[in-house]
Amino acid sequence: MTHHAGKTAPRFYLTAETPCPYLDGKMERKVFTHLLDADADAINSMLTTAGFRRSQTIAYKPACDGCSACVSVRIPVDAFELTTSYRRILRKNRDLMRIPREPMATEPQFELLHKYLNQRHANGGMSDMDDDDFAAMVEETTVSTLLFEYWTKPDPDDDAAEPLGRDRLIATALTDVIDDGLSMVYSFFDPQEHARSLGTYMILDHVAKARELGLPYVYLGYWIEGCRKMSYKARYRPLEALTMEGWMRLPSEKARA
Repeated sequence: MTHHAGKTAPRFYLTAETPCPYLDGKMERKVFTHLLDADADAINSMLTTAGFRRSQTIAYKPACDGCSACVSVRIPVDAFELTTSYRRILRKNRDLMRIPREPMATEPQFELLHKYLNQRHANGGMSDMDDDDFAAMVEETTVSTLLFEYWTKPDPDDDAAEPLGRDRLIATALTDVIDDGLSMVYSFFDPQEHARSLGTYMILDHVAKARELGLPYVYLGYWIEGCRKMSYKARYRPLEALTMEGWMRLPSEKARA
């Protein structure tokens, strides 16, 4: 079905129902469109602001019958508060380098992803992803996309150490650059480095990067109240949620969940 008139209007489609991966006993369906036009960047920016997410060359949004549990959330960069615990996480990761890359899959990234999936999401839908699947996830994009790699810095006292030589890749974020922010498409990290809180660190670093670029928001995707997999997103304060009335601040009691 088509929701907009005009030459470059995206065409929207509806998937069949499948079991919801987040809420037991629920069924999910999605509305989606293809990001294949010359103005894919503009469409992706518009749709992200409207609550869509991107996967490869598709932008999608839940359209489930009788359920609106999936809520798009974003961090307003200028209002974001660095708590004591967040400052502690930043200090723990002072030895990391953020290296922006073009969206090209590499063997170190794929190895890191498999380590992450095997320990964190062994029974998830991505657990059987092979290197071709990973390359498609990273490289099949028609919009402004970056890979932020996080590497440990070489020991400054080691004369033999060279950048990207003895240091290690320990986290990666696939991120879209849209008109009003950074949209975190997917991120993964070394689960053995649990003391670093790398998932949190990457979000904090995206807030810092967005501020550096003069972009007002960091988009985190969907938050589902009561879903343990999604609960971490509500810890960032302040947090905005997309409602029927538009983007609104998430109530503080939910932000403390």
